Amino acid sequence: MQTSFLFRHRDFGLYWFGMLLVNLAVQVEAVSIGWQIYTLGRTTLSISESAFLVGMVGLAQFLPMFALTLWAGSLADRHSRRKIVLLSLVVETICVLGLVAVALEESPNYVHVFAIAAAFGAARAFLSPASSALVPMLVPPADMPQAISLKSVSWQFAVIIGPWIGGVLCSFSTALAYGVAAALYATGLLIVLMLRTNTTPERQPGSQWEQIKEGLHYTWTNKIIFGAISLDLFAVLLGGATALLPAFASDILKVGPEGFGILRSGPAIGALLMALALSRWPLKRRAGVRMFWAVAAFGVATVVFGLSKNMWLSVLALAVLGAADMVSVYVRQTLVQIVTPDHMRGRVSSVSGLFISGSNELGEFESGVVSRFIGPVGAAIFGGLGTLVVTGLWAWMFPALRKADRLDGTDAAP
Repeated sequence: MQTSFLFRHRDFGLYWFGMLLVNLAVQVEAVSIGWQIYTLGRTTLSISESAFLVGMVGLAQFLPMFALTLWAGSLADRHSRRKIVLLSLVVETICVLGLVAVALEESPNYVHVFAIAAAFGAARAFLSPASSALVPMLVPPADMPQAISLKSVSWQFAVIIGPWIGGVLCSFSTALAYGVAAALYATGLLIVLMLRTNTTPERQPGSQWEQIKEGLHYTWTNKIIFGAISLDLFAVLLGGATALLPAFASDILKVGPEGFGILRSGPAIGALLMALALSRWPLKRRAGVRMFWAVAAFGVATVVFGLSKNMWLSVLALAVLGAADMVSVYVRQTLVQIVTPDHMRGRVSSVSGLFISGSNELGEFESGVVSRFIGPVGAAIFGGLGTLVVTGLWAWMFPALRKADRLDGTDAAP
């Protein structure tokens, strides 16, 4: 960890630490919701039906995100990005406090959890583009690659530790897990309040709708960016096994909530190691080809996870899956943040965020639906094979992405 960089850029350091706490809260909350919904379902439903309910949580978060993200991206290019981040965190803190209240009920209601998950999705629609577009305002352009690398390390560290914390806390009390998440959200919010940098972008002419169309047009016509984010969308949509982990932990591997937390940490362990490797040895050439190979590895690892009956082989497969996904994340984030003009970063980040966040939430929904018909193991294998098919199709449909060489912007022209 390059602490000198964080101290040299005061506001970036504060923001990095504040969002680390927020990301930890997100992971603790996600594990807790998944475990609570699955265990509630198993009191009356089958394994497949309970996994389907967990997938429905992903759909509940995606729908408001889908409806609001483009508007939220436009707001991030017109108003203070710091204020948007703060308001989003206030809403998320209130939501997780609502989950504490639900968990303390004698007979928790599914509808209440789904409603709160939808509110989380709405808050994330505003948080994602504003927080992504905020980073380039806190460091000079020359330090952007290092800032992006540190931001990725922060996220992956949270994804490793957060699920483990959530799993341990859930073994005592779901309400306790939600309470810890609320405290993390609130602390992160207070740290972001300390930022001094002016985070309001230069106002651009035109109506809000015209600016939204401009952002969509830029993303569509830049085939490297569009190919990268759409490849990630469909790969994670088909290969995402997150919604299946409660079923694997409880009824297939039989490792309980603590094992569930470890499984949830598996992808992030691989992703963190890869993020550290990329910060030390960044991709310099043949970025597009390496991205396609990484997505193919993601699909293969998903199939191995589906077939595995051993806890540690499953964790290893998930770690490989996470490392492969990190390569895709690295390529996509570097392109979006460095190539895109500052006055459009909010809108382009919103489109990218819609694709990527949508892939996570819809991926959980897809896995839950497929699991309903062919079971969790079949759903994981189906998703991994689907990812391999998508990789081949995208390599054929987006030759510009396949031929992308460097990540310095020279390959990003439409």
